[in-house]
Amino acid sequence: MYEVGVYMIANLTVRDAEQYRKYEKGFFPILKRFGGEFVTFDDKHETFEGTDPLQGRVIIFKFPSEKAARDWYDDDEYQVLSEFRRSGTVLKALTLVHELPPRP
Repeated sequence: MYEVGVYMIANLTVRDAEQYRKYEKGFFPILKRFGGEFVTFDDKHETFEGTDPLQGRVIIFKFPSEKAARDWYDDDEYQVLSEFRRSGTVLKALTLVHELPPRP
């Protein structure tokens, strides 16, 4: 069976840049430890349609599998670090999205 990768999409508003910078400093080493890759972020995205548009910053990163993403999120070191994100931002959503499996 083929294991598909997953994308994580975070939507947040930075309220305290100093606290959020502490989070950013520790984020990338932990992300890499779980095989994660940073894709992009955008503070000036546009919503073309919909009634609940994204607000603030949108961040996209990916993992090789759902298990890797869940292990990253459940990691004790990440949870300690995420307190800086929680205190420095208002998080609207952190969403896991599965890749499509290869087509025959």
